[in-house]
Amino acid sequence: MAQKISYEYWREISSTFAVDDDSKGANAVLEWAFGTYESDEIIYASSFGAEAVVLIDLIQEVKPDAQIVFLDTDLHFPETYKVIEQIETRYPTLQIEKRKPALTLDEQAAAHGTALWKRNPGQCCQIRKVEPLREALLPRMAWISGLRREQSPTRAGTNFLNQDDKFQNIKICPLIHWTWEDVWNHIRSRGLPYNELHNHGYPSIGCFPCTQAVGVEGDSRAGRWAGSGKTECGLHTN
Repeated sequence: MAQKISYEYWREISSTFAVDDDSKGANAVLEWAFGTYESDEIIYASSFGAEAVVLIDLIQEVKPDAQIVFLDTDLHFPETYKVIEQIETRYPTLQIEKRKPALTLDEQAAAHGTALWKRNPGQCCQIRKVEPLREALLPRMAWISGLRREQSPTRAGTNFLNQDDKFQNIKICPLIHWTWEDVWNHIRSRGLPYNELHNHGYPSIGCFPCTQAVGVEGDSRAGRWAGSGKTECGLHTN
């Protein structure tokens, strides 16, 4: 689908947002995003982790009926589903879709063997996350993500607006300048619900077979696919 802004201008536009306000540019980016794209042209792909509840809180101030998609792999922690229910109660006008993969877990096991996430986590993520997001983004021109530069070396070069070659649209990342401390200051100041696993050493929370607690130091993504050499599910890599 044709873009409202040409790819060659995304970096230039990204550099125009001031970052010296309390939101470090996030509010201005969101106002631009929802002012540029129609309601059915933009969606927030949310993990419902700490960054996600902050971003949801900021989004609803700008667009109370914004569209949000959660990639429901059927492998999430119970605590993740609980925080989704809390968010739905707090912000009832948001349009939250829980998108399932084409294959159930049983169908995936029949086609690829049991516990695919152990033998080939990349293929499992492709089936249960990448393809569902591709379907969700197909009719849309832009999507919002909660990436922060501080999260890991692979995310350190993220800009407010990013050309997304994988999904052929614009990926908008309002929180790139936020620190982990900034995220939690906002959660506490606003009294936001959040995933209880964050209290138990889980800075980044994905599917339960591939997520474990980590120490307080180092890469916040270290608890994802530990020991496999994998650091990303594939949504943010080309």
